[in-house]
Amino acid sequence: MEKLIITAALTGAEVTREHNPNLPISPEEIAAEAYRCFQTGASLIHLHVRNDDETPTQSKAVYRETISLIKEKCEVIVQVSTGGAVGMSAEERLQPVYLEPEMATLSTGSVNFGSDVFINSPAYLEKFARMMQEHNVKPEIEVFEVGMINNALQMVKKGLLSEPLHFDFVMGVPGGIPASLKNLLHLVESIPTDSTWTVAGIGRHELPLGTAAIILGGHVRVGFEDNIFYEKGVLAESNAQLVERIARVAAIHSRPLAAPDEARLILGL
Repeated sequence: MEKLIITAALTGAEVTREHNPNLPISPEEIAAEAYRCFQTGASLIHLHVRNDDETPTQSKAVYRETISLIKEKCEVIVQVSTGGAVGMSAEERLQPVYLEPEMATLSTGSVNFGSDVFINSPAYLEKFARMMQEHNVKPEIEVFEVGMINNALQMVKKGLLSEPLHFDFVMGVPGGIPASLKNLLHLVESIPTDSTWTVAGIGRHELPLGTAAIILGGHVRVGFEDNIFYEKGVLAESNAQLVERIARVAAIHSRPLAAPDEARLILGL
């Protein structure tokens, strides 16, 4: 098997300090947390940023400052979010792509998202993919439903995406695909064989699906964006605590961790 890439999704757009007081908010806090996650085994940082009042933002200036602070501490891969937050415009969501990071997320379809709808129209998808091509940014195809895989493959045929693709299966969002092992296997079997993939299990599904990904040869995303608990009723102390746990699971299964440069080779960066 390839070495394991652990992605740390530090902040997201929905979690607040009312949910977990250990949530990093400022660029300095996010960079310090990214470094702690790197020290415990993460090679890729999935990045959202916030305003001072904790609200989500896609501000290019805030992303630039945060990325700079992260890079001062370690050479992890920084993957910016183009999901932003529900209700943001396409142009607002694209702002961090113009900084030419190594990677950015690309959700290839719309999905119910709790009580909201996360809109990704065909026009959005084409615009996002073209901007990533122009700025030499590798997309991570975010999949909330099986049909999003087919949408991505259709974009390959149109020349909007280049293979090999890298997928992130986000499982357990209310309104999206349920977080079951059966569904994970279906997703894995539905992508091209030369693809790489990561799983992000939401809430209590983070650990069991992460363990399954380690065994199946995939990669794992953990962090406060997806899960704020260490165990039932016990808040996680940090994102790094969640990274360290999945690193221990990988060691149990004799799956070595990828350092950032090894992760770059696996992902074709």
